[in-house]
Amino acid sequence: MKAFEANFDGLVGLTHHYAGLSFGNEASTRNQLQPSNPRLAAKQGLLKMKALADMGYVQGVIPPHERPNLPLLRQLGFSGSDEQVLAQAAKQAPQLLSAASSASAMWVANAATVSPSADSADGRVHFTVANLNNKFHRAIEAPETADLLRAIFRDPQHFSVHDALPQVALFGDEGAANHNRFGADYGDAGVQLFVYGREGKSSGTEPARYPARQTREASEAVARLHQLHQERTVYAQQNPAVIDQGVFHNDVIAVSNQQVFFCHEDAFVNQPQLLADLQTRIPGFCAIEVPRNKVSVADAVNTYLFNSQLLQRTDGGMLLVLPEESRQHSGVWRYLSELVESGGPIRELKVFDLRESMYNGGGPACLRLRVVLTEAERQALNPAVLMNDRLFGVLNDWVDRHYRDRLTQADLADPQLLREGRYALDELTQLLDLGSVYAFQR
Repeated sequence: MKAFEANFDGLVGLTHHYAGLSFGNEASTRNQLQPSNPRLAAKQGLLKMKALADMGYVQGVIPPHERPNLPLLRQLGFSGSDEQVLAQAAKQAPQLLSAASSASAMWVANAATVSPSADSADGRVHFTVANLNNKFHRAIEAPETADLLRAIFRDPQHFSVHDALPQVALFGDEGAANHNRFGADYGDAGVQLFVYGREGKSSGTEPARYPARQTREASEAVARLHQLHQERTVYAQQNPAVIDQGVFHNDVIAVSNQQVFFCHEDAFVNQPQLLADLQTRIPGFCAIEVPRNKVSVADAVNTYLFNSQLLQRTDGGMLLVLPEESRQHSGVWRYLSELVESGGPIRELKVFDLRESMYNGGGPACLRLRVVLTEAERQALNPAVLMNDRLFGVLNDWVDRHYRDRLTQADLADPQLLREGRYALDELTQLLDLGSVYAFQR
């Protein structure tokens, strides 16, 4: 059956700030406590969405979460009015207030793992919401993410949205950032590659400096929930040495599309064996391994070379969507230019300025959730979230009216910021026909 890949990007939230909450993400740590610009962050993301929609790609929007998360702060013992809760948290535990205010849900590559209907035994598109339990500020996202996905992919005849796996270390699940799908036509059954950093029972090959967030047990559970065929499901371990260099997710060291796998030569444990296995399973499989003597792991992490979007062009070639940081690095840009000139499958580079996201440790691929859809499935989802000229104008106007252009950690205690956010999100649910998805609306 004919199908296509749609990208659903996270809209950056009103409390986007730099708190350094993500240990193992070096950009997040490096820019801790710097002032942020939520308005610019949201508009940078919208520009990327609109540009890809204008190029003919199906592009959707996933709304931000409500932040600060007042129910969470109350659960942690802060009490009184909303204003009092914010004041207590700011005085007694500012890091908890930062966590409860994090806009990290904008990186929807971590929202869920997605399997298309062609791969699932019941013929539906399956989503399993990521529990993200390695980081407190992200582990709180799962319930709201599930509500938002169900408001977008709302037809149970075509879509199945599964709640997150149990919130325990054994089932640490980071979503699509550790998942790849290969195949020829999008509508044909494909091969799914689940990448994990550790197993519940230690194998002796785990990172020493930074945590391995994804477990094999979680990946196997997701595959069962999605009713995948075992013979078309592959599991691979991320190289612990590159995790210790800041490769906190697989999408910081590898990206795939159809038969093409663009990865660093140090990405996986037993990488030659993995690539040989994929070669036997996937007709026309093409691995582009970036050698370490051309691009080091450190340079890949700093430029987010692999946290790019690899998109199919109408002529059969592929487009690589990159952050500006990749162009600014002479060695990385030289390699990419040579790659395009080599006549291989990657034939075009497109660069976006995503500085506000990059400073917090997320590039183009972090901001999008890939969903393969048939035309019938596209007709069944909420059409109000699909990007076009009208929606781009509406959302830019919405951002201009509601977002601040400067935010620091101290501003999170401002009750007015909470009120601004609720007013804005209440309006957004109407613009995107979402219904009452936020707790304050119920």
